[in-house]
Amino acid sequence: MEAKTGILELMGEEKMSWKNRNVFVTGADGFIGAWLVKRLVEEKANVIVLIRDVKQPATYKLLNLEKKVTQAQGDIIDYNLMARLLNEYSIDSCFHLAAQALVQIANRSPISTFESNIKGTWNILEACRNTKTIKRIITASTDKAYGEQKDLPYTEDSPLLGLYPYDASKACADILARSYAVSYDLPIAVTRNANTYGGGDLNSSRIIPDAICSILQGKEFLIRSDGTPEREYMYVEDAVDGYLTLAEAVDKKNVRAQAFNFSTGEVLNAVDLFKKIAKLCAKPKAKMKVLGVAKNEIDKQYLSSKKAAEVLKWKPRYDLESGLKRTIKWYKKYLKV
Repeated sequence: MEAKTGILELMGEEKMSWKNRNVFVTGADGFIGAWLVKRLVEEKANVIVLIRDVKQPATYKLLNLEKKVTQAQGDIIDYNLMARLLNEYSIDSCFHLAAQALVQIANRSPISTFESNIKGTWNILEACRNTKTIKRIITASTDKAYGEQKDLPYTEDSPLLGLYPYDASKACADILARSYAVSYDLPIAVTRNANTYGGGDLNSSRIIPDAICSILQGKEFLIRSDGTPEREYMYVEDAVDGYLTLAEAVDKKNVRAQAFNFSTGEVLNAVDLFKKIAKLCAKPKAKMKVLGVAKNEIDKQYLSSKKAAEVLKWKPRYDLESGLKRTIKWYKKYLKV
């Protein structure tokens, strides 16, 4: 069921205000980054975003954010630009979400993926280290960093065994972030999220937007795997709550330099997920075809968010059905169907 409460306040403490804080977000033109920016704008923060390529369409444009933020053009692999932006705008909080995040592209182009995801991360961290106004830094990792494991669900104590190009690059970025926190006493923490979905994600290589659009447009949906890989799916507003909750608590001893899993506990394989989406779209007879051609993907991935619940008092507000209903509603409006 969908709850009506927002981010849970830490027990016995007044919730931190984002009003008038100068916040820098990398990856704001990506799906999750755009929703994070939307929330920060609603919280009345002064948001500065880094945009590398002007995508058409971009999620942050679809969410009508262009005129509500300060936009800087450039690439996270440019250290001098990162240092200039953080210092010129007296950045208080940094959310580093920018990455080459698509598995298929990472497999085809590992060098550019490593440059963006690893070099880009150390550039941001080093620039933050040399910025006196920084009070909190949140770096986005992923459940993919855990790689193939015998024991599931992943916990934060599970080793990072990501070996495929994308997985390995995020494991490196994850370790770099925590290294800077420990080595330089910086207020850094890391998010490791389950697969995240919601309105505004127009990347057809991701299963949920591809499935919804295919079903709503009467097209056959193609499953690239053999249909059996199991994943966990989290609604984007829950992911955003996780980022902000973690940032608000990052200077606590049991949070700084730590990684936190954010997940829902609901696990499905690709075929069952498609069937659930088709039913919620009122098209239970929608067609799908299992191709079985996907490579370099992990068979089973799901997380324990017990640590986030206990330390941060975070929990998801949306179960899969309520999140999918909100997502389908967004795509129906976007596609005008």
